[in-house]
Amino acid sequence: MTHPTPAQDPHFGEQGGLLTYTDYLRLADLLAAQVPESDPASHDELLFITIHQVYELWFKLLLAELTDARDRLLAGETYLPRVRLERCHVVERVLIGQVDVIDTMTPQDFLAFRTKLAPASGFQSAQFREIEFLSGLKDPDYLRRFRGLPDAERERLERRLAEPSLWDGFLAVLGRAGFDVAEEESRFAAYTTIAGDRERFGPLWDLAEALVAHDQAFSLWRARHVLMAERQIGTKPGTGGSAGGAYLRSRVETRFYPELWELRSRL
Repeated sequence: MTHPTPAQDPHFGEQGGLLTYTDYLRLADLLAAQVPESDPASHDELLFITIHQVYELWFKLLLAELTDARDRLLAGETYLPRVRLERCHVVERVLIGQVDVIDTMTPQDFLAFRTKLAPASGFQSAQFREIEFLSGLKDPDYLRRFRGLPDAERERLERRLAEPSLWDGFLAVLGRAGFDVAEEESRFAAYTTIAGDRERFGPLWDLAEALVAHDQAFSLWRARHVLMAERQIGTKPGTGGSAGGAYLRSRVETRFYPELWELRSRL
């Protein structure tokens, strides 16, 4: 007994295909996930929920790309980790641009539903903290400060704290190339050598620059986020009890790779 090929069977393809666009993307679940808390719903609450859910989707992709880049660095690769980071740079520019969408909401429109958010807060985004930890900015105090963290998210963050970061991967690549990375000054000697001979160490320099671009993108996102928050709530505390704009502003100067920034002053 023979069976029809996909080309012969009318149940395959656009005319009665076995897998539809809606099914593949789980659109029924995805589009049912925007549930306003205010009753009656404030007009801009759908905007607020949607934009933050979109952020979390981008964070999920960033974690996948950054994790793969880290793993490949630890294995001694330089080309594909840079490619992964370059994709992240494009996504990060989208993250920065998305703040413009939130800025279309006036403070009055935000106040119409803001009280419904408490004690929820962007401070509680476990994926954002995973990105920071994975990038090299590990903050064990975050787990102590945030006591309402669900067990599954706490376990993910504890794992990110324990596992190697992108920075560890970068240093592993330098070590494989014969550089001494055990002490800070020996690392700066390595960076200076790489920066001074890009003909020989081009892949390593490009990789370092890709890390700096990743770092810079998150600094720009933090700065843009500060202005958005101050435009919406001024100096009010955050809904999760943080210092609001003051806390966000304190994070603007945070760097994933301070040594690569300091290198600029040493060249």
